[in-house]
Amino acid sequence: MEINLRSPNIIMKLSRLGSFHQSKLSFLRSFLKEFKNWEYKRDLFDLNKFGHGTAVYSLKKDSRIYSLICYANELKESERSDRVIATKWDAAFTLYDGVPTKYDIERLRNEVPKQEIGRLSYKELTLSRANKSIRVFNHVVESLSNGKQPNTNLLSKVGYLYRTTAVYGSGKFGLADRFRIKNRKEIYGPFRLEMMLVYLVRQFTFDQVNYMAKLNNPKLAVSLDKNISRNLGIGNSTGLGMAPFIVNHPTLLNNWIFAREKALKKIREIKEVKKEDFDLFVNCLKKSVKNITSWNTDSTYQQNKIKNLLNDLNKFIKFIEKDFNFSEEFLFNKIYLWTEKYSGEECIEYIVSLMMEPYDDIIDPLINQMSSEEEKYFNIPTDRKIEELKKILEEKYSEILKIDFSKKENNKNFWFISKNKEEPRLADRFKENGAELEQPLAIARDIKKLYDLLSKSKNSSTIGKFLSSDNNLRHVVRRAFISEKFPYSEIQDNTIGHAIVPIDMLRLKLSFFGAVKFDPRSDKWLRICMFQGAPLPSELNNHNDQWIYNSLN
Repeated sequence: MEINLRSPNIIMKLSRLGSFHQSKLSFLRSFLKEFKNWEYKRDLFDLNKFGHGTAVYSLKKDSRIYSLICYANELKESERSDRVIATKWDAAFTLYDGVPTKYDIERLRNEVPKQEIGRLSYKELTLSRANKSIRVFNHVVESLSNGKQPNTNLLSKVGYLYRTTAVYGSGKFGLADRFRIKNRKEIYGPFRLEMMLVYLVRQFTFDQVNYMAKLNNPKLAVSLDKNISRNLGIGNSTGLGMAPFIVNHPTLLNNWIFAREKALKKIREIKEVKKEDFDLFVNCLKKSVKNITSWNTDSTYQQNKIKNLLNDLNKFIKFIEKDFNFSEEFLFNKIYLWTEKYSGEECIEYIVSLMMEPYDDIIDPLINQMSSEEEKYFNIPTDRKIEELKKILEEKYSEILKIDFSKKENNKNFWFISKNKEEPRLADRFKENGAELEQPLAIARDIKKLYDLLSKSKNSSTIGKFLSSDNNLRHVVRRAFISEKFPYSEIQDNTIGHAIVPIDMLRLKLSFFGAVKFDPRSDKWLRICMFQGAPLPSELNNHNDQWIYNSLN
């Protein structure tokens, strides 16, 4: 049976993209799988009794070594902030290419804690900073100092000891440009270095609390239980800085979504589903429901999402336990069609992720196709005709062409770059100044403008001639020709309309990272957790690939 790929007009809507969840395609999960045979070491750990100082960790395979350098500094409570305008943090980190010398460690001690205003070199690959979850961190240190394990109920509500507030790479602030490392086979998958940094930072947080507890009370102190450590992750606070990424990288976005859609298609086309594969799917499903109930958020928006997801999943479990016939052919196709009929978007995409769990043979080849050499698709085919471009717009942007941008509600917002931190922001063009500084992120509006202009041009004229007289829309001309080859390269929604929920854009990207426990703090920023349940570095070469469905007990 041949199953069609799902239509971009459905999948690329923001409400659907904002309902995506982690899966076997997610970067942190594929990273752990690829790095399971690497040698892990703690090379330096020089902290005082307050937990301040320097640590170095490394991952090595053959002749390749990557080292995380950690700088934990004193931070007054009045200085602690997750906002991007912060200038000090509890800890700062860089992933170094190779083995840092004493000189490198001292050089970077003066630069890494400064973050954006520090001076970094091509030997530094990624940069990050993080703040403690003070209540949890102090509780853990105090408990361990007194010879007791911490309260797991408290830990489960937060899920981490530290949360990062940014992870930078790819040439930012002097870091190594991508061209220097893009051909390294061991890190070919997307965001491998960023995942490595966050994973090693997680281990640093465990080592730090153990060390502080031991110094506080050498006779009584105990180490954090490995099961508790394993079920703690690294938190992250993410704002609008992440949102434009998926607009500015259309071929990369396509490759992420296409991998997911191709996996779903192949799984739905399986005629005879093995019982052990179906049992694994059901096992992950039931474990995950327990995990969802541990998500903690004050956001009414997210609480409703969680409530609806749990209701739909419970209906689905009842269906497969009572009304489902395992002996039928194309089981996963029947499951998918049932979810489309009886579930909301959040549940549909949750089940899609779970359906991938039994199928390494389908997923693993797709992971290697999720990167993109974007520069290959930058050139505009200027010899193509106006008629051809109009046809592409009519086929690929049919929903967008229906939007009336003369209405205020469809032209309400504008994206700009903040002056102090050079971070993307969203503002109301009818209430706030600065619309003249608008960034080219209103793709839907610009596509409509382009179509209207093309409609006044000769069909037989070339794109080159059109651009020579009107160059303002060059960026969307390029995007249109990209969408011709890459069906999932474009969000099929209005990113400046009154109804936009910016965190849908954040959730899309974070789901591919492998984030869980989405906790919106507004419609523009949220907290998440990464690597919760993941094996510890010493367990990398012997772990269950479904670790992410384990709950903190």
